[in-house]
Amino acid sequence: MKCDAQTRCAYEEILAEELIPAMGCTEPIAIAYAGALARETLGTLPRQLALTVSNNIIKNAKSAVVPNTGGMKGLRAAAAAGAVAGRGEKRLEVIAQVDDAQREAIRRFLEQAEITVTAAPGDEVFDILVEASAGKDTARVRIAGGHTNVVLREKNGKVLYSASVQGTAEKSAAYARLNVEDIYAYATEAPLEGTWELLERQIQCNSAIRDEGLTGNWGAAIGATLRKTDDSVKIRAAAAAAAGSDARMSGCELPVVINSGSGNQGLTASLPVIEYAQELGADRETLHRALLLSNLLTIHLKTGIGCLSAYCGAVSAGCAAGAAVAWLQGGDLSAVAHTLVNSLAILSGMVCDGAKPSCAAKIACAVETGILGWQMYQNGKQFYGGDGIVTKGVENTIANVSRIGREGMRETDREIIHIMLEN
Repeated sequence: MKCDAQTRCAYEEILAEELIPAMGCTEPIAIAYAGALARETLGTLPRQLALTVSNNIIKNAKSAVVPNTGGMKGLRAAAAAGAVAGRGEKRLEVIAQVDDAQREAIRRFLEQAEITVTAAPGDEVFDILVEASAGKDTARVRIAGGHTNVVLREKNGKVLYSASVQGTAEKSAAYARLNVEDIYAYATEAPLEGTWELLERQIQCNSAIRDEGLTGNWGAAIGATLRKTDDSVKIRAAAAAAAGSDARMSGCELPVVINSGSGNQGLTASLPVIEYAQELGADRETLHRALLLSNLLTIHLKTGIGCLSAYCGAVSAGCAAGAAVAWLQGGDLSAVAHTLVNSLAILSGMVCDGAKPSCAAKIACAVETGILGWQMYQNGKQFYGGDGIVTKGVENTIANVSRIGREGMRETDREIIHIMLEN
């Protein structure tokens, strides 16, 4: 089993696209990014901001703390932070460098400026339009289809930049190459030079916020609570990912290297693997290969679902992490595939009800389920085709899960959003 040069190139491009740093929950940070670009396009601080965003953006930005705002939450705070203090060139680290004077300016802006939020029409799942005005000047910025996919910049009615919401055909072709067999071959055989820096950054950033989550008083302290109950490597792995989310969901100002547009998925795909590698005494090359496996499997599982849905993305990352743990403990391609099928059969259906402290607990469940999928295989147990959504062949089961998350849970997503907006 070999990974050809075209596949290696495609996978390295995907990893470079996906494993990027972000500070804060990525949906409010995407709003802040749009706000910063709107101010930069306008050329001055706006007096009015009008946000038109898809329902999934409302869901995922409503309850998350916006970093560097003194604990403020929600869409208006995110837009204000970006418009006042954001640096557009930093993309998902747009408000990483905010001083005390700027924090005070953000607070004043929220009190004085007119900021409205409206649900966007249509079916685009990820859509942010920020319209800014000051005097006679206006600016419009739209991000759609992904957290940094700017598709429109306009000033005073003149289009300065426009692009496709769907992205390029080349990008779609790269993602179409994702499959479990090729991912396994790439992760276990490919030269590591092209991804070494990416993965080192992921290890360093995500480990730092894990440590902060375990020692600080963040959110519901799911990670720290787990560590108090059990010191086994399985629990430590779940606690590590949960602790990173504890801190991140509650406004910690440390960056996270994300996966599939999500910091929580980046934490879940990496930290359990790091924990097991340390437990097993794995060398750095082995850790990197396990991380390649986990990251790419997460992306593969998530690609068919889409960037935002009612399907909790931690499930994809937790199942992928379990498969990487299987490989670290000597599992082959069959072990990786069966671990994925077993764990997907158990947990597919956990809903996403927005970004908030309980995400950490869902992450812990996802990691433990991924590892359970491997433990089942170790003991000669598995779920078979015809058992619910399981179909013979790992790719067929992944396709079924994608269908559920992308199509089957649309009405669930709408109902979740209705409930959240009533609170």
